[in-house]
Amino acid sequence: MQYDFSTLEAEGLLEVARAMCVAARTAPKGRGIDNLVTALITGEDKEKLAAEMQRIGETAQVAFFLRDAENVRRAGAVVLLGTRIKTLGIPACGNCGFKDCADNEWHGGICAFNTGDLGIAIGSAVSVAADRRVDCRVFFSAGRAAVTLKLLGEAVRIAYGIPLSVGPKNPFFDRKA
Repeated sequence: MQYDFSTLEAEGLLEVARAMCVAARTAPKGRGIDNLVTALITGEDKEKLAAEMQRIGETAQVAFFLRDAENVRRAGAVVLLGTRIKTLGIPACGNCGFKDCADNEWHGGICAFNTGDLGIAIGSAVSVAADRRVDCRVFFSAGRAAVTLKLLGEAVRIAYGIPLSVGPKNPFFDRKA
């Protein structure tokens, strides 16, 4: 039996994307509390994400959203990583800029551990892609659009998207805007 290279590459890309979600999930988290949300999108959902990125770019006149939307369209899949916003109840922390967790919640702030944990998870995920030689780049723009579309649920207010590509050249690094 012979396997076509395009089928092998598409299947390999999805395998890596799944492993990226696993790596993000198992990344260390403050107090061991898991507020991470992961998703893998392809096909119609990927196009909805790109369309929302394009809409934001056109509405706000932000060129990099338009450029990134085209990158998402060319990607084989997109891994989405986001965080629910929830304080961790760490006494005398103040890393969020508020007196304590109660003050943070009263002001509708964002716990520094939520964003820190998300950053560590992103690093774990992209290291999997790098180890497997799958091209990727972390996009704030894709995460913003995913939050707007609620692709990771109502509770996620901060997210990033990681488009993935298998090809002869990394499409995410020839950037003009």
